[in-house]
Amino acid sequence: MARPLREAPPPLEGNDRIITAVITAAWLVALVVLLVLGDRLPAPDRSWIWTCVVGIGLGLFGLAYVPRLKRSRARAAARSPGGRE
Repeated sequence: MARPLREAPPPLEGNDRIITAVITAAWLVALVVLLVLGDRLPAPDRSWIWTCVVGIGLGLFGLAYVPRLKRSRARAAARSPGGRE
């Protein structure tokens, strides 16, 4: 006899700012490590430096943009009829 299926739990809401800050900090650590290695990196692997710089830039953009996006979505939901809080 098959067991009855339970309802799926609601999705967990993460703290976007902390997650973005931790990932940005990890890119910063990786950049520092690559800069310390400096000349010991082979030429083809030096593109990782720019990858880290882009990761930091996108992380900083995310730290500024995500709260603004959430506020905008909350205002739009409050304005819509039957909007959630």
